[in-house]
Amino acid sequence: MATAKRLVSPAAWLVFMLMTAGAITASRAAELETRTSSAQSVTVKVTPKNVASSEKVWDFAVVLDTHSADLGDDLVKSATLLAAGSRQSPTAWEGAPPGGHHRAGTLKFNAVTPYPDKVELQIQRPGENKPRLFLWNLR
Repeated sequence: MATAKRLVSPAAWLVFMLMTAGAITASRAAELETRTSSAQSVTVKVTPKNVASSEKVWDFAVVLDTHSADLGDDLVKSATLLAAGSRQSPTAWEGAPPGGHHRAGTLKFNAVTPYPDKVELQIQRPGENKPRLFLWNLR
């Protein structure tokens, strides 16, 4: 039995590859893991929620937890997103207000274009010498 060979045009192959790359990027963004930083009796956990190339706003879920300190951080002022050679501040914090021992919410950022290979979120906590660093590879 003879087998038929199909030739794919270079243009069709390019379209396929671009569509597949976008799908992988969106899929990869959906499975980014929580990063945790513990120092000076405060644990900070950050999880990217929607950082796909198709999104216009990127969300990072943030949880701060302590049993001995006050969590008075203004996360809109103390957080910075680094990606593709740019630095940007959050556009909003949607969550628990400053104070207390347990806080949770979402930091919102404008999406970075062009879509970067990696992204780093820095949170500078009051009284700490260096910012907390949270890094993810997006591709």
